[in-house]
Amino acid sequence: MKLIDRDDSVYHAVKGILDRYLETNKHRKTPERYAVLRAVYSIDGHFTLEELGELLAADYRFPVSRATLYNTLNLFMELRLVMRHRFQGTTMYEACYNTGDHCHQICTVCGRVTEVKVPEVAEVISQMHLKRFRKDGFTLYIYGICSSCQAVITRQKRMSKKRTE
Repeated sequence: MKLIDRDDSVYHAVKGILDRYLETNKHRKTPERYAVLRAVYSIDGHFTLEELGELLAADYRFPVSRATLYNTLNLFMELRLVMRHRFQGTTMYEACYNTGDHCHQICTVCGRVTEVKVPEVAEVISQMHLKRFRKDGFTLYIYGICSSCQAVITRQKRMSKKRTE
């Protein structure tokens, strides 16, 4: 998991969204929610619930329970601040405020996920007219085999072929 220094304006924008929601719905503004929000927006890319918990405990010195993480991420998904993905049997999350639409390449061998920008796909989707539905964004999953795994498979086939000759 890679950490980044996001622009503070992004954090202040998502914090404002959370503040307004909590105030409007008369929910408590707990330090846990804001610590989780700050941690989520310091991660570059995808993360698991466990990785987020470890980051909060180690780097932020703010351990929170698994239930708190789960409930807080569900709230953030409702507010469209976090997106959940299910990749190859693993549930991962990513910060999604102001990140744009993107595609994911998923290796079916090693499970590595890579984000790719495909402007042609984004253009087609933006021009789609859907009945009785308002688009907010999209995510596309492209499954295949990454070059590293393909190289290993090719090497194994060559070795196997040499043994049988």
